Amino acid sequence: MMRGFWKKYGITIVGMAVIVCIVLSYGKEAAVLPTGSWGLSFRTEGEAPVGNTDQAILSKYDAAYLGDTSEKTIYLTFDAGYENGCTEKILDILKKHNIKAAFFLVGNYLEQNPDLVKRMVAEGHLVGNHTYHHWDMSKLSDMESFRAEIESLEQLYTQLTGEQMQKFYRPPQGIYSEENLKMAQELGYKTVFWSLAYVDWLNDDQPTSEEAFSKLIPRIHNGAVVLLHSTSQTNAMILDELLTRWESLGYTFAGIEQLFS
Repeated sequence: MMRGFWKKYGITIVGMAVIVCIVLSYGKEAAVLPTGSWGLSFRTEGEAPVGNTDQAILSKYDAAYLGDTSEKTIYLTFDAGYENGCTEKILDILKKHNIKAAFFLVGNYLEQNPDLVKRMVAEGHLVGNHTYHHWDMSKLSDMESFRAEIESLEQLYTQLTGEQMQKFYRPPQGIYSEENLKMAQELGYKTVFWSLAYVDWLNDDQPTSEEAFSKLIPRIHNGAVVLLHSTSQTNAMILDELLTRWESLGYTFAGIEQLFS
């Protein structure tokens, strides 16, 4: 009888096996994280989005994309693959608001902008590891290659500042794999994704101020880890007003270290 049922609906033996696996795994955590780009789904304005990997699973690898959603706290981060004449103004505005941010930098940035990096450190900002070359790290399957990308940036940072780099890592382009997260963890790193960002990295197609505010104001939420690019002319232009508006909504700012406390 059951054989006739499967035949009637065109279900093969392989299909039956897949269905059994789905049923057996229903309600259980996936054993392996997907490889791909970090993504978000905003479902309710003013509330935290859903990531394409659950926060509880990420925490097993010392990774996070969101802070405490019961607190009106923002964790402000900037990514920079190069300098575009905006960082000095951004640092001025952060100083005005007494906000400490995290800057995730690559090797090229440290080599070409030592004074800006030293200023970040002197003014209390955290400089995080965005890898030396900004490659797709999910394609580096062995620890030796992964370690080289991470530790070569650490060494450059220490040569430049005389300090040890704090161990916070952001995958280039947000591309990650379970193996990457494990290797970063083995090297003592916390992996920091984000819960709010917008398309601000295209130099030849910068958003208007209105377009930026339309994304960054309605979507702000408790525990937000905000990703902005310090290469963006728009970000440099709107940052003072943006921070003021977030502050007027009752938000305060904290360092990404608190994501893992």
